[in-house]
Amino acid sequence: MSENRDILRVEDLRIRYATDDGIVEALNGVSLKLKEKHTLGLVGETGAGKTTLAKGIMRLIPSPPGEIIGGKVFFNDQDLLSLSEAKMRGVRGKQISMIFQDPMTSLNPVMTVGDQIGEVIRTHNKGMNVKQVSQAMADMLTMVGINPERWIEYPHQFSGGMKQRVIIAIALACNPQLLIADEPTSALDVTIQAQVLEMIQALKTKLSTSMILITHDLGLFAQNCDDVAVIYAGEIVEYGGLRDIFKNPKHPYTIGLLGSIPSMAKTVVRLNPVKGLMPDPMNLPSGCKFHTRCDYAGEICTREIPPYEAVGSEESKTEHLVRCIYAGKELPKRQNGGKD
Repeated sequence: MSENRDILRVEDLRIRYATDDGIVEALNGVSLKLKEKHTLGLVGETGAGKTTLAKGIMRLIPSPPGEIIGGKVFFNDQDLLSLSEAKMRGVRGKQISMIFQDPMTSLNPVMTVGDQIGEVIRTHNKGMNVKQVSQAMADMLTMVGINPERWIEYPHQFSGGMKQRVIIAIALACNPQLLIADEPTSALDVTIQAQVLEMIQALKTKLSTSMILITHDLGLFAQNCDDVAVIYAGEIVEYGGLRDIFKNPKHPYTIGLLGSIPSMAKTVVRLNPVKGLMPDPMNLPSGCKFHTRCDYAGEICTREIPPYEAVGSEESKTEHLVRCIYAGKELPKRQNGGKD
């Protein structure tokens, strides 16, 4: 198969939650692509919709209160949203797997780690006998750097980093084509973070797996991703190849995120964060969702929803898309008291 084939296409995905306080507009028309064997980084602030998008792809949105109200999710050209729940259970774990944020709460405390890995293998490989399942389980533990003799131990007997390795073993047990890693190192210290990410990348290469890496750490993208999607208030505001996003960002939000990273080459008194807070998803602003925080916003931004437009790629073969009224144009002089 061609490496340039799109293994995943999300088209106009819309998800909302009906709560006692009102309707939470979690995803508002998300569209993106993931190429086979590539890693796509999904970046955005807390509450932007990163985990909701991941759960939407997996069809793990809790209902109620959550509901997928529109859009399509094509995996290997098959719309996952049109599958029955029984068929979707066959996809989860075997074809698409997910590493959840917190290893402390993702494992069953009353089952041994070996039984938890073996359960996934048995579920998706009905023809395997007990000996074959045990061997596959031992192979997975070895692959993630855990002595297979520890399969009889329980999660509380493992450190945080080792628990995350067990979670990765479970996710990769059936050699999935797509791995979704939702902030896989957020609960780990910096040294263990590096080890876990290095291991994920090595296994991804070995197993020819495509991956979506969700994180708020822009540094992780530079080291691990081929393409990047920037999400804000339930919308993808910029999508493109890694070099395009880092060297030639077009959306003011992306520019703000990159501008908030401390520089090793410059001496500064204060960091330069994106001003303001993410809007309330129950009361999203009109027009461009980012206009209340944007230094370049004009009157048109308050009333018109910007289109999702291609701006051309200078550094990558990946299409560069931006949701901004100034897409493909030079940004105007800063408004709202911003400094150039």
